[in-house]
Parts: sequence; structure tokens; C-alpha cells
Amino acid sequence: MAGVQLHTETLSCSICLDLLKNPVTLTCGHSFCKNCIKDHWDSEEQRSRIYSCPQCRKTFTLRPKLKKNVMLADLVEERKMTGLHAPPAHHCYAGAEDVACDVCTGRKRKALKSCMFCLVSYCEKHLQPHHQSPAFKKHKLVEPSKNLQENICPRHNEVKKMFCRTDQQCICYLCSVDEHKDHDTVTAAAESTQKQRELDLSREEVQQRLQDRDRDVKVLKQERKTLTLSADKSMKDTDKSFIEMMRLLQRRSSDVKQQIRSKLETEVRRVRDAEEKLQQEITELKKREAELKQLSLTHDHNQFLLNYSSLSALSPSTHSSTINVRSRGHFEDVSAAVAKVRGQLQDFLTETWTNISLAVAEVDVLLTEPGPEPKTRAEFLRHSQEITLDPNTVNTWLLLSKGNRKVTLMNEAQSYPHHTDRFMVYLQVLSKETLTGRCYWEVEWTGRGVFVAVTYKNISRSGSSDECGFGYNDKSWALFCEQKSCQFGHNNIRTDVSDVTVSRVGLYLDHRAGLLSFYRVSDTMTLLHRVQTTFTQTLYAGVCFCYSSPGDTAEFCKLK
Repeated sequence: MAGVQLHTETLSCSICLDLLKNPVTLTCGHSFCKNCIKDHWDSEEQRSRIYSCPQCRKTFTLRPKLKKNVMLADLVEERKMTGLHAPPAHHCYAGAEDVACDVCTGRKRKALKSCMFCLVSYCEKHLQPHHQSPAFKKHKLVEPSKNLQENICPRHNEVKKMFCRTDQQCICYLCSVDEHKDHDTVTAAAESTQKQRELDLSREEVQQRLQDRDRDVKVLKQERKTLTLSADKSMKDTDKSFIEMMRLLQRRSSDVKQQIRSKLETEVRRVRDAEEKLQQEITELKKREAELKQLSLTHDHNQFLLNYSSLSALSPSTHSSTINVRSRGHFEDVSAAVAKVRGQLQDFLTETWTNISLAVAEVDVLLTEPGPEPKTRAEFLRHSQEITLDPNTVNTWLLLSKGNRKVTLMNEAQSYPHHTDRFMVYLQVLSKETLTGRCYWEVEWTGRGVFVAVTYKNISRSGSSDECGFGYNDKSWALFCEQKSCQFGHNNIRTDVSDVTVSRVGLYLDHRAGLLSFYRVSDTMTLLHRVQTTFTQTLYAGVCFCYSSPGDTAEFCKLK
């Protein structure tokens, strides 16, 4: 790689800050030493069983499998052989905002690490003994800190390694047996670990609320669009009805349209006001998330505890849960009221005019909260949906059972009549029933692999392009199940979701809320993947066989 200059950070692990050793890359794109990321996840597993990228904080439901990044490994080896060009000298010296090396004389360089044992900050050059000499093996290196002397007890001149919960302050060991005797004391490390757990829980709450508020904004935007489309349609219908009347009614036509516009403006303003409040809360939550993230990166226990205690309380949410829109009718009733008065010209001005005004006034957006997603299988079964398969859609290599619940892959084509809805290439079949509202169903399969999916009806039926296959386009969402793993697919993007056998899949859909969840069904319900989107059409259930393996089956279970 002659002529190419690589900075040290490019080939360094952000955990150990050394050159990458056996580099692995996560799905978010960040790379670490294999042992470093394993140790990091082992500690997370003990705390909360939530796995995250130490660099971007992306979380993973299941612990990702680590694979070696061959290209990075080759670059690291070449770096060891040829070395890297040093960065310009002015990048190495400490500025006003930087922590300076305590060892440097003259112009001081930037500190790369601070040692909690030595209570000294070191630049890259003076840090080398800590990496090379066994005498420094037990020293703890943290990010550079300007507050190292705050770790020294002014009374006993000892390092503050204890924490007094009674007085909520860091103390040294001698303090714990002196003026803090009989107080509730623990090691600073133990208290920091406890507060870190609380911080993680707080971050999770903030992240969940951010997701909820983002969804609320999408719902409100969709409602604004629906209101506007409904108002536009109502005005067109009104025009058509009034054109059929005498000129005497033209003045009333203008009045009706003005009322519609006024009501639309009022209702859109209400929706926009609610949306702005949510955006304000999102801004506050993002700010708090950034503060919490910055605090979580503080390795100095004392500084962490000091900053933690200064955190202000999170302001209460403007909404107790997520928003759902339930309209008591848009502007369709206005059109109906206008059409009704076409034959009542004599009484229109004195009697019927009131009906139109009342119909416009009835347009009212109700900002209601959706019901919670079920947790137990019994709760899911309350929303069970009867699913049967549509013979007009089944591929000719598939055989439907009596009752059209089970489909089997055959070794010869079946004699089905021609139908435009039939899948001609993909080994797929759709349900007869449409999926609206909140519904739940289960699919049990055997064989080498199957796609369990939901899709819009206008998915393509002929040919072998991605436009036909479940999970390969923007019209379908599919869980790809094999004997020892599962992946989720949408718009030709796949995501690993499980590395265990999932022979029975439960699907929960809340169409209006834009929620689709896949579960592994057993004694307990294990969430595999959740989709949050906006469904623009009616959905249908479906299955597709992954391999040409005669005897594979998929059955839509009859739920009690």
C-alpha cells in the first residue's frame, strides 16, 4: 500500500486504544479487538443482558457472532512491518482544552491516559512503561482527566477509594474508620457500578420515550394528511352537488367551503400543536440522552459520582403513553349532507342549512392512546385471527390440505386452474383473510427453511425478480427461518435476529399503530423482531419455502 498514509486511530481499538489484535467488525461498522469486545459484552451480560457497540451505543437484542475482519488484520500487520507516518507535531501538544502530560518538560504534549494509581497523566511517549513493564500491570488507566488531585483525601493524603452512602461523598480508607465510622460505606468502584446500572436504566427509558415520541409524530403527520385529503374530497363532492342546483345555492356553496376550510385549519392547528409539543419533548430527551452518554464514558469513579449527583430530574412526559388518532369522522358527512339537500330546495335556506353547519362542526380529531401490546400468550390469543390459505394464489408446486390451513412442498406440479393471483415462480401462497386492526396468528413449519410473512396484495405474482419474493421488496415483511437461525427481511435488507431453532412463529399486528412483531412461541413468548412503520394498505399473511425440498410444510395453527 505504497503512498497511503494511515493514522494510528484508524487501526486502533477504541476500548484498549492499542493496535487492533484479531480485529472483528460489528454490523454498525465499528471494529474492535476480539477479546476487548468479548470482555465488554461479558460485563454487559452480567449487568443487563443488553449488548451494545462501545463506540456508537447501538444495541443488539441477541449477542452478535464475531467474525474476523481480514482486511483490517492485513493492514495492522503491514503497519507493524512498515510503520505509520507520525501526525503533524502541532497535533501532539496540549492546548487550553486538553489534559497535559505531567511528565513532559518544556512544551507539554497531550495526555493519552491518566493513571488512577499514579495519579499522573501521560502522553503517548511517557505512557509506554505502563504498557511494557510488568511493574505497572495492576495500574488502572482511564481517559485523561484534569481532576486527578480531587481523588486525594486532603486530610489523610490517601487515594479516595471508598464511598460513604450516608454522606454521599468519596472518602479514603482512613476516613471510613475515622469520622465516617458506622456509616454505610462501600468501595467507590462498587458504588460507581451501581450508579452505572441506574444510568443505563435511565438511558433505556429515554431511548424508549424517544421511540414513542417519534412514532407519535408519524401518526400525527399521517392524520394531518388524512384530514387534508378528506377535506379536499369533501369540497369536490360539495362542488358537484352545488353545480346541480340553481344559482340561488351558489352563495351557500361558498359558505360551506369556508366552513370546511375553517374547520380544517382548526383541526390541523390542534394536530400541529400536539406535534410541536412532542418535538420539544424529543429535543429535551435527545439532550438528556447526550448528557447520559457523556456521563457513561467517565471512567473516573469520583468524577462520575460527582457529575451523576448533579443531574437534574427528567421532566415528566407530556403524554402518559403513545398517541393514536381516532377520528369521529373527517369531512365525509359534509358531502352526504350536501347531497341530501339537492331535492329540498324550498326548505334549504330556512331549515336544512343548519344540517350542513353541524356536519362540519362534528369533524373532531380525538388524540387517544392505543392499548398496550400483549405480553403473555394468553393475552396474544385474545386477538387470534382465523387464517386460511387462498387456492388462487398458491404456487403449482405446493399442495394445500383440506381446510386450506397447511401447505406442503411437492416433487411434482399440481393441476390448479389458471389465475392472475397465482405465484408463478416463487414457492409462495397468501391468506384469504385480510389483516386489519389488531390480530395474532401462529405458523408451525418443518423442513429446511421457510419465510413467514405479511404483504400488500399488490405484490408481483409472475417472474423471479425481487418484486415477487417475500422480504425482498418494500411491499412485504418476512421472517426467514432455517433449522438453526432466523433473519428478518424487508426491501432486500436482512437482519440476523436469532441463532436458535424457531419451529413455531407467532405474529402480532397492530395495523393502525404500524406495529408488527415476530415471536418464538414456547412456554414463554420470546420477541425475535419488531417493526415500527406506517402501513398504507391492507395486509395479507403468507408463507414461502426457501428451498426446493419436497416434504417441507407450513401450517397456520388453529388457536384456541
